[in-house]
Amino acid sequence: MTSLNNVTVRFAPSPTGRLHLGNTRTAIVNWLFARKAGGTFLLRMDDTDDERSTEEFAQGIEEDLTWLGLTWDQFARQSDRLDRYDAAVERLKASGRLYPCYETQDELGLKRKAQLSAGRPPVYDRASLNLTDAEKAEKEAAGINPHWRFKLIHEEERWTDLVRGESHYHMASLSDPVLLRADGRPIYTLASVVDDIELGITHILRGEDHLTNSAAQIQLFKALDAEPPQMGHLSLLTDAEGRGLSKRLGSLSLQQLRGDGLEAMSINTMLSKLGTSDPVEPRQSLDQLVSDFDISKFSRATPRFDPAELHGLNAKILHDKAFTSVEERLSEMGITGEEPFWLAVRGNLELLPDTKLWWDVCTGEIDPLIEDAEYASAAAAVLPDGPWDHGTWKAWADAVKTETGRKGKQLFMPLREAVTGQSRGPDMGELLPLIPREKVLARLQGSRA
Repeated sequence: MTSLNNVTVRFAPSPTGRLHLGNTRTAIVNWLFARKAGGTFLLRMDDTDDERSTEEFAQGIEEDLTWLGLTWDQFARQSDRLDRYDAAVERLKASGRLYPCYETQDELGLKRKAQLSAGRPPVYDRASLNLTDAEKAEKEAAGINPHWRFKLIHEEERWTDLVRGESHYHMASLSDPVLLRADGRPIYTLASVVDDIELGITHILRGEDHLTNSAAQIQLFKALDAEPPQMGHLSLLTDAEGRGLSKRLGSLSLQQLRGDGLEAMSINTMLSKLGTSDPVEPRQSLDQLVSDFDISKFSRATPRFDPAELHGLNAKILHDKAFTSVEERLSEMGITGEEPFWLAVRGNLELLPDTKLWWDVCTGEIDPLIEDAEYASAAAAVLPDGPWDHGTWKAWADAVKTETGRKGKQLFMPLREAVTGQSRGPDMGELLPLIPREKVLARLQGSRA
């Protein structure tokens, strides 16, 4: 039974790039888990990689999360906590769980190659544990700075995973993890555990690619006299055919998706539902997703991400959006139509920028589609006078039918194409009253109006 008392979770991106689909899903799941439990959501920038981390990316991540509506309750930055990692290093050294190693990357590569050639797993052989103090001093005198490894206890680690259920890993199959680089910089494995302990993280939810890392971290928590948080490992997304996400899809950034015109709620909804027993259905608010959320709904099955499904979901969300929720964004696009315009066109949108097409139909210039000028002229002759209302389209069509004898598609389609320049679109009864009569008349005469 999972305890949800005093829940604190964290989303801990490295600011080496913008958020993409994979880490966005992790953020959403953690945020929903915290909100469902009435707990705390911590945003932590894991920025100890000072060669690749930038303030620009950190700000971009905050911008992406804010756009999604994933507000955070607490904030931390690893670069502000280096002294805490130093203290943990000294504790581990004193307890004999952290030991220096002097092999170069080339030497370690040769060892791994030899082990694989012999049919053995490429596990570090702990050769440095056999070095005498004199040998260590000799290497350091030669200018070789050691990296430091955490000595695993070769036993089976077991935990009840929030997604995978009973899980276990025998530590003899893992290399002792490096916690400190030769230049003295802490590795993620150490910094993350120290932060999780000191910032009170109760639950860790992340991808299943962290399984072996979690097993080693459980021992590290214990070595630092802390109870490991409860853990849950989510199955990784694949593409629509069940293959690993391609670079094109896997690295698709929120910045790009937002620029393409996708709704934040379409991304929130899809990524929160993939891998669960819930159908992917449109949701208009994060509160609805919180109400739906239950970590036990996630299974070990591999979820498939289909961009076409995301766009379809986006369309459904737009079709139900209230005018007040998009009014400001439409205004920023130069679309100043009121609610009747939005209600008329929203059912034909896939992306919000598609609204521009119908705004041009109503207020701008278009190229009318006219295949039969004689028919268009006959339709213009019986075009009703204003003012127009929702009954005008039917009245006009009836008059054209009487005048020409046409009916069905042969009656309606040429009128739609002449008036809108499109062969499909919103209900003409709703759309026609939004177009000035003089524009309709000019378009029927073949003018670009």
